[in-house]
Amino acid sequence: MNGQAPSSFVDFFRLSAPYIHAHRGRTFVVMFGGEAVVDSSFPNLIHDVALMHALGVRVVLVHGSKPQIEERMRERNLRPRFHKGMRVTDPATMRCVEDAVGNIRMRIEGLLSMGLPSSPMAHSRIRVASGNFVVARPRGVRDGVDYQLTGGVRRIDVEGVKMRLDSGAIVLLSPLGYSPAGEAYNLSSHEVAASAAVALGADKLVQLVEGRGVVDRRKRLIPQLGPVEAEELVEGGKHLHPDTIKHLAAAARACREGVRRTHLVERQLDGALLQELFTREGRGTLVTAERYEDMRGARIDDIPGMLELLRPLEEAGILVRRSRETLENEIDRFTVVERDGMIIGCAGLEAFPDEKTGELYCLAVDGRYREKGRGEAIVEYTAQKARAMGLETLFVLTTQTTDWFRERGFQPAGVRALPEARRARYDRKRRSKVLVRDLSEELIEDD
Repeated sequence: MNGQAPSSFVDFFRLSAPYIHAHRGRTFVVMFGGEAVVDSSFPNLIHDVALMHALGVRVVLVHGSKPQIEERMRERNLRPRFHKGMRVTDPATMRCVEDAVGNIRMRIEGLLSMGLPSSPMAHSRIRVASGNFVVARPRGVRDGVDYQLTGGVRRIDVEGVKMRLDSGAIVLLSPLGYSPAGEAYNLSSHEVAASAAVALGADKLVQLVEGRGVVDRRKRLIPQLGPVEAEELVEGGKHLHPDTIKHLAAAARACREGVRRTHLVERQLDGALLQELFTREGRGTLVTAERYEDMRGARIDDIPGMLELLRPLEEAGILVRRSRETLENEIDRFTVVERDGMIIGCAGLEAFPDEKTGELYCLAVDGRYREKGRGEAIVEYTAQKARAMGLETLFVLTTQTTDWFRERGFQPAGVRALPEARRARYDRKRRSKVLVRDLSEELIEDD
């Protein structure tokens, strides 16, 4: 266990269990570049792929071959030629491509066939299927440049791939395709991966990228993008590695054409593939047209998650204890933040219309997300909800978070500031501080 504490292992296993269940029987296309193949950690990556397969994921692997092609061209004193980021493949270069792709395919098949000795997958039987699953077409002449034996994907042999997946094999696709006339063409591995994911109706396209992956101009990882945002980065992300741009373009295309989720993960980080797919936070960038995290009104079936979220804060004396029955009766008052099926935040709003005020109560955020602005977002959402109800002020009662609320526009007030009905329920033993935020002034500022 590499020194990992047993409790940490148990926690990780419990948290990953929903993903193991959800991913079983799903089809994932996993793509990595030729750089991964020459890295000393490549056996670890293949082990992680084998583990995914053992957990019931239907895996389609797509590999790149750029550094291997470049190496063979140097050995033969051939000069590479590119146009608009695409390799021009003459017959001599094509021989290098075929040699490189053949060697990579043999290495991957060999590693998977070994069952990976000295690993949890030792002695496991893993079948690998590779072949002429990619039908190619010539890229032709563009901008006056003849790409010769550089091609594009015409179609994927979906029936052939699914037959192999149904038999329990991992399918391996190379950036090499054949035309109906039998001509071989050099292809972009990014295009092969995106085309395969779309054609197969894959549940995920996972791309292992070089370097930090998709980061902003301050080198911070961008955790999630929509297809439009991804396309904007493709056009204007000059701070990104050129290969990352290609990954983003493939992700945006796949997303547009029906692949629900595309993940871009830092390849050099050991175990990143498993962390991205089997933990809630992940370790990469998710490109999806779906809402991965949503703030919405609470429903009855949210109550178990809400109880689990509130319990530690109640035990610490930060919140007043509320029973399941109380939450059921007040469920229409609550807003929750749901992240990938898990309730990670909530708050209630009790309105006192005669006094045009409301109480923000039971504000809670999962400890793993408190530094990421969720609490403030819930407060602002609740304030907006209160204004829509015609309320002019919002108040909170707190024993331990006075400064936090003051930083968000709440001002200290006495118990007399509470509406009469709420003042009658005030717990003088608890001695909570009362803070009030004026919403009417905010309305004027917004206007």
